[in-house]
Amino acid sequence: MLDLFADAEPWQEPLAPGAVILRRFALSRAAALLAGIDEVTAVSPFRHMVTPGGYTMSVAMANCGELGWATNERGYLYAPNDPATGQPWPPMPAVFQALCHEAAVAAKYPDFRPDACLINRYAVGAKLSLHQDKDEPDLRAPIVSVSLGLPAVFQFGGLRRNDPLKRIMLEHGDVVVWGRESRLYYHGIQPLKPGVHPLTGEYRFNLTFRQAGHSKLK
Repeated sequence: MLDLFADAEPWQEPLAPGAVILRRFALSRAAALLAGIDEVTAVSPFRHMVTPGGYTMSVAMANCGELGWATNERGYLYAPNDPATGQPWPPMPAVFQALCHEAAVAAKYPDFRPDACLINRYAVGAKLSLHQDKDEPDLRAPIVSVSLGLPAVFQFGGLRRNDPLKRIMLEHGDVVVWGRESRLYYHGIQPLKPGVHPLTGEYRFNLTFRQAGHSKLK
């Protein structure tokens, strides 16, 4: 466990070409980020999406920003409106935007401008199976992923599903950024283990920032 370093200044750990872990990067703004989650989900509540194959995801999800990630019988898509409410997704809180920009700059992706933030809530036993983030139209933009609450084991592999996996413990305030060579690497979260976090109780939250619309990169 990394709690021995809870009072340490943020530091970086290389993960793969184009990928880095920014340890404790979001720690100082964790309470504000969690308040932002409450603000978003008061408008667009968490829900367990059903995949095109009929599988109900164990992770509860919500979105904010210009676009939100959703599923239907045809597949996965980004849409401007929440299918549950018929209304536009809530705007991305300013604290989300600021944290994402600073993390992207620290990871050497200074031009990243996200228009979508997927909010995942993990209860005990919830997981995210190995997958690639490939629903975005421009894969030059990286992914910025923020961990809040209970720790979880992050799996990070390669371009093929059966490539060897790195298993990394992510804790409260850690941020992972990946792009370029690693942009389509398979990744996932192992089932969340029981615990209680002082800010999030029995949950882990994850913010995943993406450029889901037409590219703004040069």
